[in-house]
Amino acid sequence: MAELKDVKGIGPRSLILLNKLNINTVEDLLMYYPFRYEKLERSNLAEALQDQHVVIDGKIESSPILMRFKAGLNKMNFRLVTKSGVVGVSIFNRAFLKNKLIVGSTVTVIGKFDKAKNVITASEIKLEDLSNNKVKMEARYHLTNGITNKNISTFISMALAQYGNDVIDYIPKKYLDKYGYSNKKTALNIIHNPPTEEKKDEIADRLKYEELFSFMFKINYLKREHKLSNKGLSRKIDQQKIKKFIESLPFELTNDQKKVVKEILADLESPARMNRLLQGDVGSGKTIVSFIAMYANYLGGYQSALMAPTEILAVQHYDNLKEVFKDTPVNIELLTGSLTKQEKNNVYKELENGEINIVVGTHALIQKEVKYNNLGLVVTDEQHRFGVNQRNNLQNKGYRPDILYMSATPIPRTYALAIYGDMDMSILREKPKGRQEIKTYVKTNKEIKDVLGMMLDELKAGHQIYVIAPLIEESDKSDLTDVNKLKDQMKLAFKDYFKIDIIHGKMAAGAKDLIMKEFVQGKIHILISTTVIEVGVDVSNATMMVIFDANRFGLSTLHQLRGRVGRGSELSRCVLISDIDTKRLKVMEKTNDGFLISEEDFKLRGHGDIFGTKQSGDMSFRIANLKDDYKLLLQAKKDSEEYLNDKNTDEDPLKKELIKSIISA
Repeated sequence: MAELKDVKGIGPRSLILLNKLNINTVEDLLMYYPFRYEKLERSNLAEALQDQHVVIDGKIESSPILMRFKAGLNKMNFRLVTKSGVVGVSIFNRAFLKNKLIVGSTVTVIGKFDKAKNVITASEIKLEDLSNNKVKMEARYHLTNGITNKNISTFISMALAQYGNDVIDYIPKKYLDKYGYSNKKTALNIIHNPPTEEKKDEIADRLKYEELFSFMFKINYLKREHKLSNKGLSRKIDQQKIKKFIESLPFELTNDQKKVVKEILADLESPARMNRLLQGDVGSGKTIVSFIAMYANYLGGYQSALMAPTEILAVQHYDNLKEVFKDTPVNIELLTGSLTKQEKNNVYKELENGEINIVVGTHALIQKEVKYNNLGLVVTDEQHRFGVNQRNNLQNKGYRPDILYMSATPIPRTYALAIYGDMDMSILREKPKGRQEIKTYVKTNKEIKDVLGMMLDELKAGHQIYVIAPLIEESDKSDLTDVNKLKDQMKLAFKDYFKIDIIHGKMAAGAKDLIMKEFVQGKIHILISTTVIEVGVDVSNATMMVIFDANRFGLSTLHQLRGRVGRGSELSRCVLISDIDTKRLKVMEKTNDGFLISEEDFKLRGHGDIFGTKQSGDMSFRIANLKDDYKLLLQAKKDSEEYLNDKNTDEDPLKKELIKSIISA
């Protein structure tokens, strides 16, 4: 398809603004769906109230009179003949419309009606004749400074006219016919310019189905490829050594952990390739289960790779592994982007010759320079934060290594089965002994003195505190508390008695690591942060978390954040501060069970917060929503499986295109 710059009307400046909206291709533009629609229902001026918002059709009776004021301000007045009589119209700063407002032409005026003066102060004048449309659905798009709703609408119309026939329809003809769906070009025309609400909903279902069909085809294709290559590595594992290793740990495994370890060991001994998802609530002990799996893999004569989404988490795993395996001959190394070239080359060499038994790292583990001697086990932590292809790249580094995915983001079981249906699933619900429940409180901003008092108690006891803000810097468009403002407020409250610092996602990696290191060492008493600490270092001395504007977060995210405290044996507290949405937030006061919270979150917010779409992109949909469109998802899953497995369609250009997009992504 042509490039975005080839669309008529899109110049260099518009191109930059569209890119800001993540519109980079013609396809992106055509599928930049409206986030809502505005109904332009016609008003009756005879029945309108003072200052009522009105939409009225009429013929221009008088030529517009333009008045100019200082500072570039201008105002135009003209008279409009409507069904209810003649009304005056005023509009500010639209001098460019003067020559287009022709006497006798029909226009639609939108604005506020001053009944006493019989004048409409217009916010918008539509020059096309819409008088035959009693109700018009007008699309509204997310914008950025410098680009208007009309700009987006015009660009989409031009792109459809020029390239609408070139858009790929990802629904096979069989299913288009089966469900009576329109072709793609027609569907795009209607979704951007719906004649009625009913037609808009009908077309939206068609576009949702297409999106879900493509997604489930991708998932089903990857499942099939996994099954076709299900032959894996089998290894002999010395169960006595495993038993001795578990007994040497400074704590006893929970019943859930024992059960999951048994399942994983059986997988490792089996000649079939392991493909297991280990879901565990925050603090349920997933990490030690993966360490036992890596030890068993080592005893079987193979290397293990543990991939974490951030360098901070990778270093934490590395330090923990070194501690757990200090009395064994297991050789553990760290591979991250911040290592020097020489350090990386040393790791590459030792991995290739088999000197390293376990390597821990970030996406640096999947760089082309990395070659393994005999990779037998891949562990992916916080798996939803990696794209499908990142995970596959690591899996393909060895000869069909066993795969263990770990996630601290509980997913409702029905949805997990739809998405991860090819994986065996293990769940850790029990908390290890000695872990305290985290006491949660919902407070309003008026109760801030109580919160500061609770914080002072923790600080006097020698403990540390996380404070969470949802913004990084102040915005004119929002009154949400930002990290810098919070730092000033905390310094005002606690003077210079305690050290306060900030950390956020826009900081350089080195600066973040330094601050986290100081927090771990107890040098920082209050750490003010954005959700960058959602997946972070365990600090057992951090016993309190205060989350400002808590209503801005999903329950699952709040639960993840809350899980940063309560890592030791001390009683920990979490305070959610919000003046609105407190009924939803009170769910957090009632339970520490992440699975119950995820179910509630799914009902309230949909899949986005649960699956971490912002991080992975794997489940980021343009128009579909898993919560609302679950029936469509199941239908798309069934149809895509049928289409994938139908050998008669193997030469279908659409099937080849779908497979090509998966392989080349």
